Amino acid sequence: MKPASSRHAGFSLVEVLAAVAIIGILVFIAIPNVVQSRRDAEEHFAIGRAEALNSAISQYIQANGRANAGVAWAGKTNSERYSLVRGYLAYAPSAVSDYQPNGYNYTLPSTPDARVGITRANGTATPDTINY
Repeated sequence: MKPASSRHAGFSLVEVLAAVAIIGILVFIAIPNVVQSRRDAEEHFAIGRAEALNSAISQYIQANGRANAGVAWAGKTNSERYSLVRGYLAYAPSAVSDYQPNGYNYTLPSTPDARVGITRANGTATPDTINY
């Protein structure tokens, strides 16, 4: 008969701590990449929506004529301009604030010939302007 061993099979404390340290280092390296990827994806989503608005503005000009579109566009607020082009968007909630992604603001141009402006809130008084 074999004598009972007082030693149990398992990992030592040093081995467990080493494994935890390695996992911690991997997470420390991976988290900033995940955060940056998410921010890039959100920015590209905002740019895609702005391009859709630019396309809707172009369709509005084609449907109404450049002169008529310019007259109807002049002196309007951002919300009123959005209501003019809303019918030309595939996905069009009733307000421009519902259309723009969280943290981003769209400014429809003062003339229908220009592009939509995009700004991103960054926690300061001056938001970041996104050029696309």
